[in-house]
Amino acid sequence: MIHPQEKIVPMEAKNADLSALRIERKSEEPGPRLNIRGIIITVIVLGVVAFLAVLGWNSFFGPAIEVKLTTATLTSPSQSNAILTASGYVVAQRKAAVASKTTGRMVYLGVVEGDKVKKDQVLARLEDADIRAQLDQARATLKMNQADLKDAEQSLTRQKELLAKGLTSQAEYDGADARYRRVAAGIEVAKAVLASADVALEYTLIRAPFDGTVLTKNADVGEMVSPLGASSTSRAAVVTIADMSSLEVEADVSESNIERIIPNQACEITLDAYPEQRYQGFVSKIVPTADRAKATVMVKVGFKSYDSRVLPEMSAKVLFLTKAIDPATQNVKPFLTVASSAIVERSGKKVVYVVRDNLAVEVAVETGRQVGSLTEVTSGLSAGDKVIDKVKSEIQQGVKVKAL
Repeated sequence: MIHPQEKIVPMEAKNADLSALRIERKSEEPGPRLNIRGIIITVIVLGVVAFLAVLGWNSFFGPAIEVKLTTATLTSPSQSNAILTASGYVVAQRKAAVASKTTGRMVYLGVVEGDKVKKDQVLARLEDADIRAQLDQARATLKMNQADLKDAEQSLTRQKELLAKGLTSQAEYDGADARYRRVAAGIEVAKAVLASADVALEYTLIRAPFDGTVLTKNADVGEMVSPLGASSTSRAAVVTIADMSSLEVEADVSESNIERIIPNQACEITLDAYPEQRYQGFVSKIVPTADRAKATVMVKVGFKSYDSRVLPEMSAKVLFLTKAIDPATQNVKPFLTVASSAIVERSGKKVVYVVRDNLAVEVAVETGRQVGSLTEVTSGLSAGDKVIDKVKSEIQQGVKVKAL
């Protein structure tokens, strides 16, 4: 039985060559390709957004918070007895720029920086050939006048004897006496010229005015030197020397605090070059005048003792104390401190904030003893590190800040 929907296919069609049958397909159009570049850009954008979310939008685009910085410094136990701190410089109280007393070319220089010299030691010498020639001439003139004096003296003696016997006239005697006096006066003149030549020769020698150490060498052999730099083409000072036993610290104290300072007051001196070394000192002099521009009074602080590391012009800090330093704490090493207002507690730990690339960066610290307004820091900071002072609640990790 044939189904109604089926069609009868002739046998000829069944036997037809099936190889002629083809299925025509339309050319396939390329499908969507993977856009790698777009994916990379998308990932970068998402990363930036995430980074901004972590650090906070205000870290980059918000207004910077103005902050003041304070420095972590080494503090000694004497800090608790300090009533005032001042800065200054080590200065030699005996210091001289040694110059020549005459103009000339320097032919000898016998010292360099750091050499120790004695009083009247010859430091340098100028050309002296012309002065020596004048000196020889003065000596020869003196000898000639001395020879004339002997002859004039003998002539005067003879005239005196002849006058007594009536064998010569008074005029002859007076002439012999005048000649004798002229020759004697000529000798005095020759002696004065000789002394002047000796002084001029001494002026060609540049001597040390006191025992000291050469700090600087200001001229070299072959250069013209002159007293007080009389010429624009000549040098004034040849060397600068200082008495290293006269070193003191000259510190500027504010007028408003000068009443706290008294003569012989105990002090502690710390050099910036050696912050761990402390020197005992005392107020040696309060200069009786003020600096109008700075509104300060200079206070000179003497060392009770110091070593060869202390040099002129070194910067120093002075603690003015209420009492003398306790010998028991003299050898205690200074410890690191920072202003207590710079330390805050965040997430159960004590931290400070340093500024890096205008951002606040949190640094965990461990603290120790309190010394006045300072707190000891046992770990987390080093001497000289600057941290944000008076930390406010808005100061957080990554916040944009501006140091004043």
